Amino acid sequence: MSIELKLPTDVIPARASVALLILFGLMLPQIAGAAKIKDITTVKGVRENILIGYGIVVGLKGTGDSSTDITSQSLSRLFTKLGLDIQNNASVKSKNAAAVIATASLPPFSRVGNKLDISVSSIGDASSLEGGMLLVTPLRAGDQNVYAVAQGPVSIGSMADGSSKNFPTVGRVVAGATIEKDLDSNFASKKNFRLALHQPDFTTAARMVLLINGELGGKYASARDSGTIDVVVPFNYEGNTVELLALLENINVNVESRAKIVLNERTGTVVMGGAIQILPVALSYGDLAIEVKGAPKGAKPERVAEFKSETSVSDLVKALNALGVHPKDLTAIFQSLKQAGALQAELEMM
Repeated sequence: MSIELKLPTDVIPARASVALLILFGLMLPQIAGAAKIKDITTVKGVRENILIGYGIVVGLKGTGDSSTDITSQSLSRLFTKLGLDIQNNASVKSKNAAAVIATASLPPFSRVGNKLDISVSSIGDASSLEGGMLLVTPLRAGDQNVYAVAQGPVSIGSMADGSSKNFPTVGRVVAGATIEKDLDSNFASKKNFRLALHQPDFTTAARMVLLINGELGGKYASARDSGTIDVVVPFNYEGNTVELLALLENINVNVESRAKIVLNERTGTVVMGGAIQILPVALSYGDLAIEVKGAPKGAKPERVAEFKSETSVSDLVKALNALGVHPKDLTAIFQSLKQAGALQAELEMM
């Protein structure tokens, strides 16, 4: 591959040159590389579950809800449950309390007694949750069953000078929830399981099947499609599916990457993956001429980047950087190359 450049006679703007140098560093082509199976797949059924609940944060320094009905009703019901007689169901208002939504992620195979971190977010007109205490809050999953109960002091991430670096109406309760119910699971006794690829690809799936069958010494794995691998548990691993997965998830697989370019017109950002090639083509953009051909012939314009037919996109970007092309101009250039059928990659606009 040969690259022939003629720099413009005028001075290249420093800002454009630096920006394109950074851009070129981001756009180096990626080749297939080895990755462990556990890094590119998930096991069906082994996932987090989302928990959500409604609660009250108290102890605020006048920064709570001022006139939110739901907060008043919640305080009235709380006092009633605690044995305090609220006459005529009168509403209770306090700027030291705030209604919040509490959320958490329940990890797979969690057990009773394990602790979870909780996020709390104000749903009223409270100005800050700083210094507050989350009262007992049941956390439910999608099946409406309570799997954890939360309570504890709310932290909003204050800095050393006392100012908040986050939104003061959003906070966390570290290890603030206790799991109260196990998830039904008997993973060790499974007779088969399914692996799902994060990025479906027929080549990668076929390689995984060959490697797994080679490791187990038989036809135990099969690919249902480009993103799904079914594995039958061998006889000698029955009742020991955990040990089997520990063996398989550490197998290294050469992962294929799809040739793709992502363009963001608003920011001028270009991100590229795969070893992308450009077919023979001639392109003129402003006073810049780009030509990809077998061998150079004849006179060339002053601002010209000329390549042979094996040219990759990384070569093109490097040449355009030397010619002082602005990053946002790359969007128009790549679109033109794609329209001409010279860009061997998927083009995605953001």
